[in-house]
Amino acid sequence: MIFLVGLIIACFLFMLLLLKENKEAAHYILMAWIGVMMVHIALIYSHFTGIDFQFPQLLGLTLPLPLLHGVLLYAYTLELTEQKPVPVSWFLLHLLPFFTLCFLEIPFFQLSNAQKIAVFQQKGQGFEWFMMIQFVAIIISGFAYSIASIVRIQQNRRTMQEVLSNTDHRMLGWLEFLAIGLGLIWCLAIFFDDDVIFSAVTFFVLMIGFWGIHQAPVFNNTLIENAVETPKQKRTETNTTEIRYAKSGLQTAAAHEILAQLEQLMRSEKPYENPELTLPELAQRLHIPPNQLSQAINSGTQTSFYQYINTWRIEAFLARAAAPENQHFTYLALAFDCGFNAKTTFNKYFKLKTGKTPSEYFNT
Repeated sequence: MIFLVGLIIACFLFMLLLLKENKEAAHYILMAWIGVMMVHIALIYSHFTGIDFQFPQLLGLTLPLPLLHGVLLYAYTLELTEQKPVPVSWFLLHLLPFFTLCFLEIPFFQLSNAQKIAVFQQKGQGFEWFMMIQFVAIIISGFAYSIASIVRIQQNRRTMQEVLSNTDHRMLGWLEFLAIGLGLIWCLAIFFDDDVIFSAVTFFVLMIGFWGIHQAPVFNNTLIENAVETPKQKRTETNTTEIRYAKSGLQTAAAHEILAQLEQLMRSEKPYENPELTLPELAQRLHIPPNQLSQAINSGTQTSFYQYINTWRIEAFLARAAAPENQHFTYLALAFDCGFNAKTTFNKYFKLKTGKTPSEYFNT
């Protein structure tokens, strides 16, 4: 029953993406991945219900499919974190293990229907070599792509912190969920049988639907404008301005002057109150190149742009929370008024600043 539920959810998510307007490459990759999940779950369901023994042509079709999941996860991650589309040549290279496994399975597909059924009933007798190659390839591929995706996400998060003042509602949490979730499934594949593994896969599909619809605008028509645009398109604008930690030739005295101008701007105009504030936007207001502003912040405060802006937001929050006229506001409302857009980030930076949670700080 659980496989049937997973199949229905996968079909539903696939149709949402298929009917979605203004699709970008990331949508097509995700749609392809969910399509593979849909086919995979359907074939596993046919096996557990005995349908594939009635239609032996279905036997063996699932065996190479696990090699597609890691590739599509990593391609989806690259598409959302890189400024250029994933080329077809990249797919051809990374799909070589899948095609190789398909090639090695040809002797099985050449068997008669009765022979195929006998092989499966005897748990792969005669094809032990193939089962060993398949298992090793799946485990190596699965962990490699999951780890590579997590590393890429962490690198992108550090890059974003140099140019964005809020990253909480970006696609990184969504990507991390996919990478970690798939990695856990590979862990289960080492120790458990297909019942447990594909129950976990079904749960994974359910969580894709829940997280994708409720936490990140993946399946609705605001993905282009809100989610993908920020980590990808806005970061593309950043890349065109050559923002780097690296040296811009800025002298120490000039860096101090820029930092002084920046602090004066922060006090007078309070740009940190804008939750979507970016480094290029702030540099434009100071009439300096973004890479010089980045270097001035990094060298002068030993923090990233993200940390610098959130420190100002905490200072503003403390001042407003102490004002008698603001006592009727909640702490979170004041935090959002100061530019935060997530409770978790506010609590994190408040504790870094004060060593306490907001409740502990104001109740002592």
